[in-house]
Amino acid sequence: MCPTIAAAFPALIFLEISRVPVSMYSAGVLLFVIGLWVAKSDLAQARGLKKVVALGNLCFAMPLAVFGALHLTAAQSLSTMVPSYMPWHLFWAYFFGVALLAASFSIATKIQVFWSGLLFGIAMFLFVAMMDLPGALSDAHNRIAWELMFRELTFGAGGWMLAAATMTGPEQHSKRRAFAALGCIIIGVTALLYGVENFLHPINVPAVPLEMMMPTWIPARPLIGYITAVFLVIAGVGILSMKRARMAATYLGAWVVFLVLVIYGPILISALSNPSTDVKVTGLNYFFDTLLFAGIVLALASVMPADPDGSH
Repeated sequence: MCPTIAAAFPALIFLEISRVPVSMYSAGVLLFVIGLWVAKSDLAQARGLKKVVALGNLCFAMPLAVFGALHLTAAQSLSTMVPSYMPWHLFWAYFFGVALLAASFSIATKIQVFWSGLLFGIAMFLFVAMMDLPGALSDAHNRIAWELMFRELTFGAGGWMLAAATMTGPEQHSKRRAFAALGCIIIGVTALLYGVENFLHPINVPAVPLEMMMPTWIPARPLIGYITAVFLVIAGVGILSMKRARMAATYLGAWVVFLVLVIYGPILISALSNPSTDVKVTGLNYFFDTLLFAGIVLALASVMPADPDGSH
């Protein structure tokens, strides 16, 4: 846009919208419609908090579509994150974007979820081994680096929980239990770590406590952080015990979905109204990263056996 025109009519700067946030937002809306249509029968049959569990695939699929769109529209900049020893950096950025879009459609429609969940999990574990773990070790005192590494680990575990949920035959019972045990360890430990970090940094955005602070216009910011810390620690203990893992994951997943709506939702709206493309993309990233964390916890709830009293 011409600087002279923008100075004369400041409101017109809002029309200068980058294709990156537009594509991310559009992909998320499209997968929301598809996923909600597929989940409508499960929602109708579910009762209480089980309705939130029924939305687990939707919470998982939407972020993958958003991040897939990001990879396709910002491939040039994302290609710089590919390890230097790998060839064809730009190819891998595009390839992973297409893979994320395919996985999001598979998970939302519940078509071939075993393969989409399994392969997404493998990709996330490879990212941890190739990028996140070396990055965390090289800057061991940086809490954000470790939190990002554990976030990627939970992404991988969540994909494998989706795959495990499709193992319904008696001959697959042992494999399902092995996947579930691995998910409980990774997600339970991460919940405990995030619980401690939410307690230590209560005014940072809750659940996945990264750099962003909760805006000052959000009331009772420390209280939100402390309540989230309690949810995470109690749920982490319950998940690691495996005796009440389904109930613990259900309550934690429901709380994180609530936070996405009432905390991250207004942050996203504020970001999208900002003329800066970077601010828009950051708002979308935080919203859908946290929604994916919720989807991972709900995926664990869906694969765990019912609690002894049959309440969840």
